[in-house]
Amino acid sequence: MNVRIGIIGASGRMGRAIANAAAAQDAVIAGGIDREGAVEGQHDDAAALAAAADVLVDFSSPEALAGTLAAARAAGTPIVIGTTGLQSEHHAAIDAAAEEIAILQTANTSLGMNVLRRLVEQAARVLGTDWDIEIVEMHHRHKLDTPSGSALLLGASANIGRGAASPIALNRFDRMQEGPHAREEGGIYYASLRGGSVAGDHQVVFATDGERIELGHRAENRSIFAKGAIRAALWLAGKPAGRYTMADMLGF
Repeated sequence: MNVRIGIIGASGRMGRAIANAAAAQDAVIAGGIDREGAVEGQHDDAAALAAAADVLVDFSSPEALAGTLAAARAAGTPIVIGTTGLQSEHHAAIDAAAEEIAILQTANTSLGMNVLRRLVEQAARVLGTDWDIEIVEMHHRHKLDTPSGSALLLGASANIGRGAASPIALNRFDRMQEGPHAREEGGIYYASLRGGSVAGDHQVVFATDGERIELGHRAENRSIFAKGAIRAALWLAGKPAGRYTMADMLGF
């Protein structure tokens, strides 16, 4: 039986891409909402959409997350959260909701990007802090958050590889804001570029005296994120309460 997906943020770029890609992956769209209400189907708010769907997919905004989580909890509906720009309070709310429903939260639903995360983690584990890490990302001109959520995921993967107590990339520096300064050993530095219609380019550079390793991923169009989000939704439907990741879905 086809899984019914409800889209939060249905009129955004990702929302539209998910709706277009659903049929090819044995999923149906139960409906979609945005700030103004129903965009697709007859469900005018998150509560009605959660009740009608087998799983929700949220690519809206951090400000909308609390209401979406409340609706998902009330209906007992799993949710894939791909919204970026989340802060510590949002993650705390996700943790609380995951005690009652299944939640898969990620800043990037691309399968290739999540394989890259594992490669970065392994490289950081082997190379250690003798190798400097620089993360460069570029996105379309309309993307607001910097560094991108995906870049921060890559930094977190490097920290995990280095044995950090937390997967959060604690060593985050912004040269533009802080001004010139000596590079700190173990620091993970980010550079963000914005322009044109770039769907998402990410490069992780490991550099030491005399050599460097470059690991990267280029998203040629937004459909790869939509395909990954639908695959995550299909996998999450029916899962017990808990907080899941793309790595859980991919089995590593």
